[in-house]
Amino acid sequence: MAKKILIIEDQKSLVQLLSARLKSAGYQVFSAMDGTAGLDQVPKVKPDLVITDLALPGMNGNVIVRILKTSAQFKTIPIVMLSAFVDESMKSGVEVPADAYLPKPYEPEKLLAKVSELLNQGVAYGTQ
Repeated sequence: MAKKILIIEDQKSLVQLLSARLKSAGYQVFSAMDGTAGLDQVPKVKPDLVITDLALPGMNGNVIVRILKTSAQFKTIPIVMLSAFVDESMKSGVEVPADAYLPKPYEPEKLLAKVSELLNQGVAYGTQ
């Protein structure tokens, strides 16, 4: 069964590009266009990994990460923060960090490698 990835991103063109790349790599892809809708999708989709933007309408990526990583049910889901604002100072100032940070514009090979690495660590939805 294909691993499920939830993309939370407000740029439709980026969602389409990410979805196409991830689907061609064999993943099942779901998406949400704002933070609140994305968080609402997690219990429905039960993703194996989440890719989220930092700057989102409704709820920003840091809040999404904090909610998921402090939830007993969802804390093991790997999260990749994909943002134009990713830098070392941003990562160190985050209360609850994501599992990986990649800058926009993203390099497709690096993104796919990071997704594969995180999914192959044996961390997935419901794994305690």
